[in-house]
Amino acid sequence: MKPIHPLIGLPRALPGGFMQGLQSFGEVWVAEPGQVPPASLRIWVSSALDPVNAELIDSLPASLRLIANIGVGYDNIDLQAAHKRGIAVSNTPVVTEDTADLAWALLLSACRRLSASERFLREGRWAEGDSPPLGQRVHGRTLGIVGLGSIGQAVARRASGFGMRLMYHAPRRKPALEQALGISYCSTLEQLLERSDILSLHCPLNQHTRHLLNAERLALMKPGSVLINTGRGALIDEQALVDALRHGRPAAAGLDVFEHEPQLTAGLAALANVTLLPHIGSATGECRQDMALRLLANIRHFLANGAPLDRVSLPPAGEPA
Repeated sequence: MKPIHPLIGLPRALPGGFMQGLQSFGEVWVAEPGQVPPASLRIWVSSALDPVNAELIDSLPASLRLIANIGVGYDNIDLQAAHKRGIAVSNTPVVTEDTADLAWALLLSACRRLSASERFLREGRWAEGDSPPLGQRVHGRTLGIVGLGSIGQAVARRASGFGMRLMYHAPRRKPALEQALGISYCSTLEQLLERSDILSLHCPLNQHTRHLLNAERLALMKPGSVLINTGRGALIDEQALVDALRHGRPAAAGLDVFEHEPQLTAGLAALANVTLLPHIGSATGECRQDMALRLLANIRHFLANGAPLDRVSLPPAGEPA
């Protein structure tokens, strides 16, 4: 079979390892502002920071057959527009354990006020005889998980070592996982909010889950509760969260993702009861290598078989959170 040397398009240059891997397949074209994509473009590579909306998809040439996304999430891509054009979409679902690790780091930091205590120490206040802020215990508490996919399950497994009670809410009940993980099901999100001491978000972002936690739902959380988000920032109405954190309900939060990345909603960074991280759920050397290899594997499989390994399908119409 004659080898295929496709033209691969990028909205911006990627780190060296990604670029070298892509160049092993063919020529790599990096877009400049206002530049028209070449007519022979076959593959478009994007990441979570690169919106691939209907307008961009319409501007891509008829030769394009694959949008290869770097990351497990694909809310940056208009799947309907891609499907209409007959363009396959792939992702790199290899971030589960690293993201679950980070969710637990945020959980411990938010509960034990680690960020505030570190600032306290760096400011020299311990030496002056002050006491650092009190946190709250983690072991024995009730952990609520929104979305019991691979990352939600990994977070639940880690909770077993802390003797926590586990609850979840998802569009469909998962009895086999309930037994395996020792986790109970809440039929509504409102039930989960009212019963959880700590709430961790692990559901995808779509039209049904945008602002899943709005002002009304945040008000249902327990006094003293803690909110963790390593999913997508727009799952939460961030302005409503700023207001809620100011009033102590929830009492604390740990966030790795934000509604308007890379910008933060006004007032969020000034809060002492929130731990903020710059979207580093997959930011380990090992995970980034796995993502690069999975991206290349998807492209290789697409060129050899006409379909990527990790093809993203259109979600069922009308599926709730």
